[in-house]
Amino acid sequence: MSAVMSTEAWRALAEQSLLPVEVAELARPLLDDHVCIRGVQLRYSELVDRSFFAPEQRARLRQQLELAQPFPHLVLDGLFHPALLELVAEEFDTQPASSWAEVKSPYECTRRLLPGESLQTASQLYFDIVSSGWFTAWLTSITGVPYLLSDPKLWGGGLHESRSGGAFSIHRDFYRHRDIGLRNAMVFITYLNKGWQSEWGSALELWDKKADRCAKSVQPEFGRTMILPHGPASYHGHTKPLNTPDGRPRRSVAAYFYTSPFAGKRPCHESATIFLHPARIDQAKVIARMIAPPFIWALGRKLFGR
Repeated sequence: MSAVMSTEAWRALAEQSLLPVEVAELARPLLDDHVCIRGVQLRYSELVDRSFFAPEQRARLRQQLELAQPFPHLVLDGLFHPALLELVAEEFDTQPASSWAEVKSPYECTRRLLPGESLQTASQLYFDIVSSGWFTAWLTSITGVPYLLSDPKLWGGGLHESRSGGAFSIHRDFYRHRDIGLRNAMVFITYLNKGWQSEWGSALELWDKKADRCAKSVQPEFGRTMILPHGPASYHGHTKPLNTPDGRPRRSVAAYFYTSPFAGKRPCHESATIFLHPARIDQAKVIARMIAPPFIWALGRKLFGR
């Protein structure tokens, strides 16, 4: 059978029971460069605006983030294809009620997806993108944080929704992940609200801690992405209760990224594969590495490249 057979030909064979439907569907990514979600066709190459990834853009974005006030952050419009985000927004209404956590306290009134809950197709695709190696490498090039790590269970992240009266007091996010202990490096948020009006409240407020005031407000407009590195001054929230005339909710998708205290460092022998029957020269290297002070071993590697 031809390796370049079209998707239509594969589907025709499946319909004739000559080829299982599952095989035809699994073959699709190999045969073309698009995905179809609820009848909407999306090209893989267009899910993210690649112009943001050009080297000169990375340098510009990093400088913009570092110089932002009242603390480092970045606001991006149009990073993701709008059709993908529209599909994600639809899935808020079809996500099972049992998968949501209602959060109500003197400081917060919102609802978010429970950690580890199954996501629907478009939402899973969004989080697969932002958790991928090439995307996290881009985030590293902008934030300067080495080897960013995502959380597949999306603890604290996932789908977020505020309904009428919803608000979130000014706060700084948690320092470490509750379960895995990694340090919180940043939160990445994309908003899903079309035609947002400032008088509806719930704009994201970035606060100047020293002056104890809101220094910048960001409207949660559709397709707008926020990159918020975690730091001692990164206080934010939305204090003005949500009040939309038609009762529409405020929606976003969020992912936290983490870093290890060893990120960007080489832990020498701990990162090496251990063989049961090493050659004598390699046994000698292991002994030398254990005996020699770290700076001597590092100098030897630099001089001899081994």
